Amino acid sequence: MSRRSTFNRVAPNRVALAALAALSIIAAPAGAEPATRTAPDDGDPAAESSEQYLINAGRVIVRPGEVLENVRILVRGGSIAALGRDVEAPEGIEEISGAVVCAGFIDPWSALGVDAGSLRDQRTEPATRTADAIDVHGQRHLRREALRAGVVAARVQAGGLARVGGVGAVVRLNPDLSAAEALVLPDAVLAMSVGLSRGGGAMDVFDRQGEVDRVRGALDSGLAYRQNEVEYRYDLEEWEKAMAEKEADLEKDFKKAKKDRDKGLAKAEEDDKEFKEKKYKEDKKPRKPSFDSNKAALARAAHGELPLVVQVHRAAELRELLKATAGVDRLRLVLAGATEAESVAETLVERRVSVLVAPSLARSDARDEWAGADLGLAGRLEQAGVEVLLGSGGETPDLTRDLPLLAASAVGHGLEREAAFEALTIGAARSLDVADQLGTVEVGKSADILVLDGAPLLGTTSVQYVFSAGRLVVTPQN
Repeated sequence: MSRRSTFNRVAPNRVALAALAALSIIAAPAGAEPATRTAPDDGDPAAESSEQYLINAGRVIVRPGEVLENVRILVRGGSIAALGRDVEAPEGIEEISGAVVCAGFIDPWSALGVDAGSLRDQRTEPATRTADAIDVHGQRHLRREALRAGVVAARVQAGGLARVGGVGAVVRLNPDLSAAEALVLPDAVLAMSVGLSRGGGAMDVFDRQGEVDRVRGALDSGLAYRQNEVEYRYDLEEWEKAMAEKEADLEKDFKKAKKDRDKGLAKAEEDDKEFKEKKYKEDKKPRKPSFDSNKAALARAAHGELPLVVQVHRAAELRELLKATAGVDRLRLVLAGATEAESVAETLVERRVSVLVAPSLARSDARDEWAGADLGLAGRLEQAGVEVLLGSGGETPDLTRDLPLLAASAVGHGLEREAAFEALTIGAARSLDVADQLGTVEVGKSADILVLDGAPLLGTTSVQYVFSAGRLVVTPQN
């Protein structure tokens, strides 16, 4: 019997529980015995952790679809230092054993760590940095609960409901880390929103269209700003080249020019006239464009240097936004919420636009744009070929700890289990430009990993150990 037919037989009030219990172990492909992989000795000079651990793992899910059996992982200096069957245990090192090791989960749409005032700020601008509003030690109990659930990092955003939320950051959730260690990437995304109900009322359809136009206008201003920068650098290079050529010519003709000047000066004295120095016309140096931090941030998004995450829900705004941004070739667009995204799924696939879903049911007190929310959206989009990410919604801090449960609920409503696992690990890391540090279990990457007693996301599986930047922060005892 297929998983879908199994869930169709479950009573409605038991769907969430069945979703958790029905997940099976992510299958490991057949492969050769893993060779030991070791990181270079120089390591990361920024790593402050001096803790060392050796993990004896029955299975290591390196990434979705790649599983190693019976290997050891050496955690040292905050990173994964070695991985393989022949990793030797340094003398006196603490050893840990577990059934399954995988990358820690990432919440790409979280409110954990940003104070309520910054979270709801409507005055944010493109250059507003969420990193400046984060308290890496605040909400300790919620951070601890998120870690116990396996969520090790999150993308947080000031001005979550603002038309322009500014630059979001990726942070580790361990409250015992220093600010430098906690901040994975201070400039991870640029955030905007279209058509959200602000101030308790739904927006007029014309106002919603106006917000779509403002998104394109903002991107155009960023493109123009970058074009001015490029033209200035070109003009400056040409000016410097011309100046160098003139200096070379003057140097070459210096003796002749001096002789001519001396002759002219002598004749002027003889004729009792004023000697006029020959003036050389110098090309005007190009003027450097004035710096604009807001336009600079928009330029980075328009040129794909930062992903642009736009919270937008209704089909009409989704269609218009996709149409409006079609000509911005380098744009890396991510749609958050996207409650009615099925209507534009084909375009999303063609444009390779990811959708960040917060698995949830519509509530009576939900804002107007969330009216069509349901737990099956992620599964239906994934089946249509859309890249799906999973987040907690960016409004309620305590939902980050529930992210694995939300993901399991989405699996229970049609999302492929491996797609859900990918969305919480390497998928989120890629989208947020932190895949060089997080999202997989590989040598050289930061040791933000989980040790489980069973398969990830399975209802009967418990998180036994959690590592954050190489520090052991969760054990069976705490």
